[in-house]
Amino acid sequence: MFNINQRAPIYDPEAVQPMRDELLFVGFEEATTPQKVEDIISQKDDKTVFVVINSVCGCAAGSARPAAALSLQNNIIPDRLVTVFAGQDREAVDHLRNKFLANVPPSSPFMALFKNGEVIYTMPRHHIEGRGPEEISEDLKTVFEMLCSKQGPSISPDKYAELVHAVACGSKIPLNKN
Repeated sequence: MFNINQRAPIYDPEAVQPMRDELLFVGFEEATTPQKVEDIISQKDDKTVFVVINSVCGCAAGSARPAAALSLQNNIIPDRLVTVFAGQDREAVDHLRNKFLANVPPSSPFMALFKNGEVIYTMPRHHIEGRGPEEISEDLKTVFEMLCSKQGPSISPDKYAELVHAVACGSKIPLNKN
């Protein structure tokens, strides 16, 4: 399942899958390797890339993932939606943080908007904790309207209504035994 050079995920991948699926459902693609992160973010095509560093913590479940999903129901959204998972896609997250977010203190969950390989907006954990998804989503929508141009939403409102948020937090998720 994993390359011998990769560090094993911290949490059981099966237990974490619903947290991945939540973002995939609304149009995110996963960047599970450093090369995939590099290929996506370093593109110099004037497209915006919204990156969410996903996490098993409670503020990811209660605020970050629901906010990211809701923000993509906006009329203007980023061109590309990408997610990496802290504690799971460990090398990919390290590469993202070391190369593209070197001047930003690491946190998860975390959201950022990139253009031409440069970070143009960040929302670290301390801007997520203690805030509801609707409030965070409004901030993201404002940023999207200022910096993005793709027509939204990422999925239809009817499809979005089917979204079930994964509400488990890390304290309830078994550690990976591999």
